[in-house]
Amino acid sequence: MVDNVHSRRWPAYALAVLFLGYAAGKAVFAAQSRLGFPGGPVVSAAEHESYARDVMGVATAQWSATATGLLAACLAVATVTTLGRRVPRTMMLLALAGMLLAVGAGAMIMVVDGLVGIGVGWQWYHAVLGLVVIGLLLETIRSYATATKRVAA
Repeated sequence: MVDNVHSRRWPAYALAVLFLGYAAGKAVFAAQSRLGFPGGPVVSAAEHESYARDVMGVATAQWSATATGLLAACLAVATVTTLGRRVPRTMMLLALAGMLLAVGAGAMIMVVDGLVGIGVGWQWYHAVLGLVVIGLLLETIRSYATATKRVAA
């Protein structure tokens, strides 16, 4: 028997929409070979050149970010769908923990820079969005863990 009483689907769907928006923004910048994100801080020319020369190339990096955004959206939706519930619970929780570390780190940079200022250029409203993303991700994980936990019959 599975406990569905304390599980919520809407945080996973909201998170998926945010990840799809992230992927779309990254795709737009990838097509233009630009670093950054629409509505985000402007990336300096020096950083752009360094990235283009030393890392993997601007477009490749942005297309990779597009792919991770799509993957994250799929993972969020998988937590609330029948197909996703077929994935072993431990594997899904490990994937969600990895997503929490990666997404949470990026969101915390937005929060700290938006509220305190560490020089990246995020604003207060980006900090609010970062907190929303962290909250939605935590609730998605909690809801999935609750919904897939075996309860005593």
